[in-house]
Amino acid sequence: MDLGIRGKKALVCAASKGLGRGCAEALAAAGVDLVLNARGAGALAATAAAIRAAHGVTVTEVAADITSATGRAKVLKAAGAVDILVTNAGGPPPGMWTDWEREDFIRALDANMLTPIALMKALLPGMMERGWGRVVNITSQSVKAPIAQLGLSNAARAGLTGYVAGTARQVAPEGVTVNNLLPGIHATDRADALDTGVAKAQGITVEEARARRAATIPARRYGTAGEFGAACAFLCSVHAGFIVGQNILLDGGAMNSTL
Repeated sequence: MDLGIRGKKALVCAASKGLGRGCAEALAAAGVDLVLNARGAGALAATAAAIRAAHGVTVTEVAADITSATGRAKVLKAAGAVDILVTNAGGPPPGMWTDWEREDFIRALDANMLTPIALMKALLPGMMERGWGRVVNITSQSVKAPIAQLGLSNAARAGLTGYVAGTARQVAPEGVTVNNLLPGIHATDRADALDTGVAKAQGITVEEARARRAATIPARRYGTAGEFGAACAFLCSVHAGFIVGQNILLDGGAMNSTL
């Protein structure tokens, strides 16, 4: 399917690996020029080079902490006017409700709620002025089915979800859509970290922890960054203009719900 976005420009955050890279790869395959951001300059440069070689699109890389005001300013200056925004940031650490103090919540809100909001506030006006734009926020399945040990993520991402619910309806008349993708467990570094934590807590191997988690998913496997990226690219396409303010779950059927 031709997504109809060849020649558009996208800013993809946390794009050097994992789900962010999956989204960047899929957009590049559709002919979208990219501005890629991540903290680690080395991994980001390698990803940018690989995407240029594979897809022949223009790729600008900006190594910066997108969750900081100075990092965002650097990224936004390099990005300029973009047609597509994919927000993404690593989730806060797991723990118990007794572990977290105010400062922990502030860090989680900064990374997983306030940063995406700041990026949208900066870039939505230009999209609206040009009459076309796409925003995809990578959040988590936890906004639909909270995960006890990820309370910081549950809280911050739920806040972003509420913000998007209203904002998406306000910008839609100008040809701009805002939607959220909610990943379940995918084969990424984040999954490795969670499985390692479970393995240590239960005295089992990481492989056993991974197998047990996969067995709880109806698809009986983890998702891949490639299939996640394909879903993101479709939401950014000309075919998705009637999808507004939605929270789309990609979890292999793990959440047991009729609606």
